[in-house]
Amino acid sequence: MRRPGSMWSLETLGRVRMSKHFYMREFLYSEIANFHQLQNIPDDPELAIETGSAFCQTLLDPLQDTFGRVAVRSGYRSRAVNEFGNKNQLNCARNDNPLECHIWDWATGGARVAGASIVIPWFADQYDRGRDWRDLAWWLHDHLDYSEIWFFPKLCAFNLVWRPHPMRRIDSYIAPRGRLLIAGESPVESLNQRQRRYGDFPKFQGLHWT
Repeated sequence: MRRPGSMWSLETLGRVRMSKHFYMREFLYSEIANFHQLQNIPDDPELAIETGSAFCQTLLDPLQDTFGRVAVRSGYRSRAVNEFGNKNQLNCARNDNPLECHIWDWATGGARVAGASIVIPWFADQYDRGRDWRDLAWWLHDHLDYSEIWFFPKLCAFNLVWRPHPMRRIDSYIAPRGRLLIAGESPVESLNQRQRRYGDFPKFQGLHWT
C-alpha cells in the first residue's frame, strides 16, 4: 500500500481490519493533529498495519472480549505529529525516546513498537468510586503479554505497549506514583495477593482471532 495521497487511499487505509474488534480508522484520530491542522498519516502504511495489528490482536482484543468496549484515547501518531506535540509540550515523548510507543511505522534499528492510550470504561467507573489502579495493573500483568504500561489519573487511562520482545514494566502517575514493576524483576506481590485484588473481575476471554 502506498502512502495515502488522496481521500480514496486514506479511506482505504481506515477500512483495514487490524483484529477481531479494531479497524485502523480508530487509531488515526488525533486531537493534536485536528486542532493544529496537521495530517496524522503513516509514512509507511504497511509497517503501521503490521505492527498495529500485532498490538490489537495480542493486547486489545482480549481486553474487549473480557471487559466490553475499550476506548482509544490516543493511538497512532505520525512522526510529524508526535514531534510537534513534544516541541509544544503536549504530552508527547521525543520521537527518539526508547519508550515512545505511538509511532507504529518507524522501526528504529529494527525495534518495532506499537501502543495506545486507552480507557476501560468497566474499570473507570470503579476507579471513580475509589478503586485502586493496581487491581487492574496486576490483572494486566497476569493475563497479557504486554511490554510497558503507564497509568494516568484521568479515567485511569493507561498506555499499553506491544513489542516483539516484551519488557514487562509498569509505571504510574497515580498515587502511589512511580514504578510498580521493574523490567526483568518479579512482582512485589505474590500471585495469591494479586488474584485477591481482581477476584471480582470478569472471566478472562483471550480467544485468538482468526
